[in-house]
Amino acid sequence: MRQHMIPLMAGGLLVAAGGGALAHHSFAMFDQASPIELEGIVQEFKYTNPRSYLLLEVKGDDGEPVVWNLEGSAPSILGRDGWSKDSLRPGDHVLVTIDPLHSGAPGGSWNLRRIKFKDGRPIVVTP
Repeated sequence: MRQHMIPLMAGGLLVAAGGGALAHHSFAMFDQASPIELEGIVQEFKYTNPRSYLLLEVKGDDGEPVVWNLEGSAPSILGRDGWSKDSLRPGDHVLVTIDPLHSGAPGGSWNLRRIKFKDGRPIVVTP
């Protein structure tokens, strides 16, 4: 009986540990059903693992600047499409469609397929 318990317990531990990994990558905090477009100026582009971040200064409803904290893909994913740490620089004027936070706070999730410079140029030109 003991011989059968060891593999069973090991399998149970793997299943329990795997749940944490899935929870880490949840996008439940973002409203994927109601994307919005933002126009703003890049304050900072953080090309870091496990996620990239874009700090974007956007004109608020009252005309005052608001900094949006936007979560993006991992650098390994961005890099496959030609992105680098220098793809976005402070002062770049961009248009980006995001999935906003459900909470209404100035933040959300962005995707490399839904961002471009304000003049329409793509951020990265791929062959």
